[in-house]
Parts: sequence; C-alpha cells; structure tokens
Amino acid sequence: MPKEDLRIEKTTTDPDVFIATLPDERRSDLERVDAVLSKVMKGHSRALWGGKFWGGSEQSIIGYGDHTYQRSDKKTVEWFIVGLAPQKNYNSIYVNAADDDGYLIQRYADRLGKVKVRSAAITFKKADDLDLAVLEEVVTMARDRMT
Repeated sequence: MPKEDLRIEKTTTDPDVFIATLPDERRSDLERVDAVLSKVMKGHSRALWGGKFWGGSEQSIIGYGDHTYQRSDKKTVEWFIVGLAPQKNYNSIYVNAADDDGYLIQRYADRLGKVKVRSAAITFKKADDLDLAVLEEVVTMARDRMT
C-alpha cells in the first residue's frame, strides 16, 4: 500500500495507449494478462497510475477497480484492487486483497506457475509462465472481497 512520501496518482493516459508504447515482446505479454484482468474486473475502473512508487522509482501501473481505505494515521487513501506493471526485467501483478490470514495471493503461490510471489505481488517474466486460469480465480476472489 502507498506511503506518505510517495507521489502516486491516476493519470489521464489511457492504459491501452500505455501498453501500445511497450516493445513488442513486452506488449504481447501485458496484453494477455490485461485481457484476463479486464475481463474479471469488467464494470470497475481501469486507469493508469503513475508516479514515485516503492523504492523511489518512477513507475506506471494499470490499476483495476477502486479501493478506498483509511490508514492507521487516519488518512483516507484511494488505491486500486489489482495492478499490472511492466518492470525493467519482469512484470508485476499487485493483488491488494487480504484478510486475517494474510494476503490472498499467498494461498495460491504454488498454483500460479513459474512466478515469484511476495506479500501482495506476483512477478513473472512471460505470460506463458503464469497460469492465467488460476490468476483469474485469484482476481475474482479479490474483486469480490474488496468491493
């Protein structure tokens, strides 16, 4: 989740325009994953977020769905339910759904394919490394839990 010192906001850039600017091999992978996320999140917002993210890097993330929550410091923050981002050497999917047992994606780590799973992030090199059917299942649960 975002911290106070980060500058993150929705942009006016259409996510499809952003994806079209990526190199061919990256674009193809993001288009495939975006299609799954867009299908599950149909009827929810889909926007490009940009700014200074974790680790101080400038990034762009396609956010699906809106989630507003109150942080421990009582500040209300707008965020996305699921995010998709191309990184320098891999791609990331952020699933911001959690309950008393922890982050939802942790329960699916062994079924998601040839990926790395961290607290709320899935990283992968190619869409073929990711089990898209399991991703659809996880995102459906996240959507239902967060909306």
